[in-house]
Amino acid sequence: MDVKHYMAQLGVQARSAGAQLARANTGTKNAALLAMAKAIDSARNALLDANRIDLDNGRTGGLDAAMLDRLALTPERIDSMIEGLRQVAALPDPIGGITDMSFMPSGIQVGKMRVPLGVIGIIYESRPNVTAEAASLCLKSGNATILRGGSEAIHSNRAIAACIRDGLVAAGLPEAAVQVVETTDREAVGELITMSEFVDVIVPRGGKGLIERVSRDARVAVIKHLDGICHVYIDAEADPKKALDIAINAKTHRYGTCNTMETLLVNQQVADSLLPVLARAYAEKGVELRGCAQACAIVQDINAATEADWSTEYLAPVLAVKVVDSMDAAIAHINKYGSHHTDAIVTESYSLGRRFLTEVDSSSVMINASTRFADGFEYGLGAEIGISTDKIHARGPVGLEGLTSQKYIVLGDGHIRQ
Repeated sequence: MDVKHYMAQLGVQARSAGAQLARANTGTKNAALLAMAKAIDSARNALLDANRIDLDNGRTGGLDAAMLDRLALTPERIDSMIEGLRQVAALPDPIGGITDMSFMPSGIQVGKMRVPLGVIGIIYESRPNVTAEAASLCLKSGNATILRGGSEAIHSNRAIAACIRDGLVAAGLPEAAVQVVETTDREAVGELITMSEFVDVIVPRGGKGLIERVSRDARVAVIKHLDGICHVYIDAEADPKKALDIAINAKTHRYGTCNTMETLLVNQQVADSLLPVLARAYAEKGVELRGCAQACAIVQDINAATEADWSTEYLAPVLAVKVVDSMDAAIAHINKYGSHHTDAIVTESYSLGRRFLTEVDSSSVMINASTRFADGFEYGLGAEIGISTDKIHARGPVGLEGLTSQKYIVLGDGHIRQ
């Protein structure tokens, strides 16, 4: 295959499909989403069979447990894909919305209209459910998309893509509105991120190496995050039960996700009482603890943390633990070592909670809640295209509005500038 020619074809088709999507009405887009959900529901066995091939190949190829977990499709995850499509269909359509209309001294009216970005290229690893999530959000927001999944999920992605095409055709929309790159040649990534004549935005979802490469080499705007180094800080005024529940859930609910806690910070006033209980709970779940000197003095059978542990995204049953003397120290640690993704405080103090919200420089900041809630589905976005730690345009879970832009509109009645 001539990869350069193939990718250019996808780009031409996507640009044409994007123009058609931009003028599609809400009912048509919703019909396509519901038809996709129906097609996935009908193809459950085919999806699981395709995924089984990918999982077998992954085990043979030496994929680690975290990657295999991301790769796996289960009946529950298929249910989640279907529910995500239906939820996106139920969401308000942002396209065409007009806001901020006001009269100027000249007599003209000026406002803003929400519009699609155009063509979005999405590069992702392992998780085949991203194929459905990305398709749903791009479609509802009026964008064509080119999806380049990882080679380890090629069979799963093709099976899901077939369901997506069925949904598009059923609603009378162009099949090229959602295209899955068929080749596993890595050259396809290099082409996709440099096709500025066809692609308006790139969204990389995967490991740090992938995102660093895309950020470095792309000639197209990128919505990205590099790491998910998330923290939970247990304050001196924390409710002990809330602290235990949140700290356990944030780490052990799932290990291989970017919103999983990687460092636990505990105020020294409650460390002696809480850390031993937490350590026992983590031990029961097979979590290795790596602690600072104070944590090691409080808990037996805990490994000494190195400087590198504070800035490591484990994506595994490993947790760094640090005892801090104040919330100021916790915030300083988070802002120094964190990745600006998601951080939480457990406290019953309203004033400290508000300070934490204000001073922690992350895309999601929480009070008395697990970091695992940092997710488009949980935020009511229906699904997410990714989580952005950038500070312009979109930040945090990127849903429909994050995949749109605005243009100024002017209404006049023969007005001329004097």
